[in-house]
Amino acid sequence: MTAPLHEPTAEAAPSAADEASVATAGSAVQGRSLGRIAWERLKRDKLALAGGIVVLVLIVIAILAPVIAHLVGQDPDRYHEDLIDPLFSTPKGSLGGISGAHPFGVEPVNGRDVFARVVYGSRISLLVGFLSAVVAVILGTVLGTLAGFFGGWVDSVVSRVMDGLLAFPQLLFIIALVSVMPNSMLGLTGTDVRLFVMILVIGFFGWPYVGRVVRGQTLSLREREYVEAARSLGAGRRYILFKELLPNLVAPIIVYSTMMIPTNILTEAALSFLGVGVKPPTASWGQMLSSAIDYYDSDPMYMVIPGVAIFITVLAFNLFGDGVRDALDPKGSR
Repeated sequence: MTAPLHEPTAEAAPSAADEASVATAGSAVQGRSLGRIAWERLKRDKLALAGGIVVLVLIVIAILAPVIAHLVGQDPDRYHEDLIDPLFSTPKGSLGGISGAHPFGVEPVNGRDVFARVVYGSRISLLVGFLSAVVAVILGTVLGTLAGFFGGWVDSVVSRVMDGLLAFPQLLFIIALVSVMPNSMLGLTGTDVRLFVMILVIGFFGWPYVGRVVRGQTLSLREREYVEAARSLGAGRRYILFKELLPNLVAPIIVYSTMMIPTNILTEAALSFLGVGVKPPTASWGQMLSSAIDYYDSDPMYMVIPGVAIFITVLAFNLFGDGVRDALDPKGSR
C-alpha cells in the first residue's frame, strides 16, 4: 500500500498578530449608552463646550458673589463720593474710574463699585432664568404629556389654553401685576416679593412653548411599536406614561430648557430696565442699564459693562443649547 502523497498537517495556530487584531476588534465593539453617545458628540462641538464652560463660570460667580466681592475689597452698596466729580457727577479719571481697586470703575453720582454690582447682578439674572424655566418645564411637561396622550377633549382644552397664553401680552401683564403687588406676601418682603412674582409669571407664560413641543412628541411616541406592545401585554396608562413616554421626552425637554433660560434672563433684564424688576439698592443688570441712560455720553463704560455681561451670558447659553440639541439629535450630522 503506497503512502499518501501529502501527509495530513495540523491546523496552523493563530499568530500573535491575529490574536491582537481579534482582541482589538472585540474591544472596539462595545455597548454605549445614549448619554455617552450624546457626550461624545457634544465634546466635538468646541463652541458648545466653550459656552458650557462660561455658563459654569457664571453659576460659580453667582453662588460665590459675596466671597468674590470680599476678595476684591468692595461692597455693592458702599458709596465712594470722593471718586465722583462734584461738578458733572461722573467718575473721576478715564473709562468710568477704572483702577486697581475698581476694575470695572464706579457708578456716577454715588460711586458704587461696578464690579461688585455686576457680580451680584448675576445672581438675580440666573436665579430668575433658571427657576422660571423650571416652572415652565414642569407645567409644560405635565400638561403637554396629558394632552398628547389622552387626546380628545383634554387635548382640545389644553391646546386652546396654550393658544390663548401665547397670544397674551406677557410683558404688559407682568408690568401691571408687579406694579400692584404688596410689599409683603407669603412671608416675603421687598425685592423677594418681586422676584417670586417674576419667576411665577415668566414661568407660567413660558410653559405653552414647552407644552407644544411635548404634546407633539407625545402624539408621535404613543403610536410607536413599543407602546403598542406594552398595551398588548396589559400595561396600564400610568406605566406607559412613566416608563415608555417620559424617558423618551427627556431629550427635547432638556434642549428646550437650555434655550428658554437666556430668554428668561432677557425678560428679567427688560423688567428691571423698565423699573418693575427688583427694587434698589439690589443690583441688577437691567437696572444698571436703565440708570446708565442719563450718562451714556459722559460715562459710556457704565452702560457697556452690564450690557456686555448680558450679551456674554445669553450667548453662552445659546451656544451651549445649540450644542446640546445637536448632541441629543440622533439624525444630526455633527
